Amino acid sequence: MADNVTSLFRTGAHSPSMAALARESGEAGPVDFCIPCNPYFPSPRMMDELTHRLRDIITYYPSSADTITAELCNLLQLPPQCVAMGNGSTELITWIDHLLVRESLAIPVPTFGRWTDQPLETGKRVDMFPLQESNGFALDPAQYIQFIRSRGTRAAVICNPNNPDGGFLPKQTILAFCDALADLDLIVIDESFLEFADAENEPSIVEEAVMRPNVIVLRSLGKNFGLHGVRFGYMVANPGLAGKIRSMLPKWNLNAFAETVVFMLKDYGAEYVESLHMVRRDRLDMARQLSTLPGLTVYPSQGNFLFVRLPVGAEGTVVRDRLLTEHRILVRECGNKIGSSSRFVRLVVRPQEDVRRLVIGLESVLYGTTRRGAAVPELSQGVGYSSGTAAVDRLVGSTNGQGYPGLAGAANGMVQQPQPVPVPQQPQQLPQQPQPLVAAANGMVGQPQPLTAAQTRGTTGMPGGLTAIAAPGQPQGFPQQGFPQQPQAMPQPQPVPQQQPGGWPNTPGASNGAGWPAAGGVNRVG
Repeated sequence: MADNVTSLFRTGAHSPSMAALARESGEAGPVDFCIPCNPYFPSPRMMDELTHRLRDIITYYPSSADTITAELCNLLQLPPQCVAMGNGSTELITWIDHLLVRESLAIPVPTFGRWTDQPLETGKRVDMFPLQESNGFALDPAQYIQFIRSRGTRAAVICNPNNPDGGFLPKQTILAFCDALADLDLIVIDESFLEFADAENEPSIVEEAVMRPNVIVLRSLGKNFGLHGVRFGYMVANPGLAGKIRSMLPKWNLNAFAETVVFMLKDYGAEYVESLHMVRRDRLDMARQLSTLPGLTVYPSQGNFLFVRLPVGAEGTVVRDRLLTEHRILVRECGNKIGSSSRFVRLVVRPQEDVRRLVIGLESVLYGTTRRGAAVPELSQGVGYSSGTAAVDRLVGSTNGQGYPGLAGAANGMVQQPQPVPVPQQPQQLPQQPQPLVAAANGMVGQPQPLTAAQTRGTTGMPGGLTAIAAPGQPQGFPQQGFPQQPQAMPQPQPVPQQQPGGWPNTPGASNGAGWPAAGGVNRVG
């Protein structure tokens, strides 16, 4: 039975669904550290209401996508003509590729696999910009722009925060990037995990995107609301771009669950905002606990997950399989992510009692019965890079999308002799409320060091002196505010607002940048 379960991970570029694991094992699902979902939302009260309405939800046809989108835009305070809703963000990625990516697309790797695989499947050239382990997988925007210019790429993507490492760029840095590449056909800023970030009070660029000719912002709903099974997401852009995507979507592309949730949200705003605070709190505690394990490196993250490098000699697929079969814990091994290797796993932020179970499982798998003074076992000799898609493997192994050599080597090792992370003698106390934040970028320079609370929140400084390479006729360099040299302290987050009459809280900044942004500068949640 164990062999049958673990074989599910060798059939593609993505992890198997929870339903497939349950069918194969015949048991209830494992403790899920794999699927990046909000564990605190929907609240029990909202889930009870959904359960009570289940028969009607699955019996009757949903309203049209226009009706559901209009309700979401009312909540977002965005004009409906600037929004297109999809049956999950991957549906929107598919149509963006088909309609707006003409010949080539640039993307930093490792990242969400559909941004590499989707354009490859339609014959586009994919220029992959490898993020360096030695720099903590931080994206250097100026180097990325130089790479785009040197390749002549016509479309570019940034995931902010990035998946799987949680890397984050401040809003002004993202806007400077968009301005420096204003001549491109398309720029996509994928903000699918931005609601979990707390390095800035207002990190989204949705308001600015509607004013730019070539910028799309992609947002997820299932991840933030803990409802991956309800396939819904949305994009924000100027009316021309949004309308082009919307015109290709079926009239009833959104299901009745999506409609029900969207129309319920106005009554559960305070609970949603509180759930985000709890995830951020748990991210701090989880990173602290993991950083005490010898040889484990935890990278800064602004997502609801942590990117972790395993100790020397530990093979990710073996660790994953043993955690699943011996401890009923599911993790995301990242050997099939382009730009990563099986030395890395992504661990979703979960409540403290689940993290304690994870730590015990890792101690058992990595060190035997005790971690103190025990040598890390040589679990295997490692495996070669594989995306799970033969066409991708051939492309990356030779020319990286017909352009950038050497990625296959970067995906297999990057740092030859990583040093073990020392065990902190005095772990810091977990704060009850988020503390003031500084320097909202996540770059580390040199060999990764043991995680600090500031790094966990993605608040280490950006390297200075960055200069963009502009297109002919474009202004040289970034605006001064694009890459701040001196990080600004963030204000203390406000208490979670009480539910207002009519539902969703409307205090500006109340959700610490995680709520519903609004167009036109009107009051909003976050």
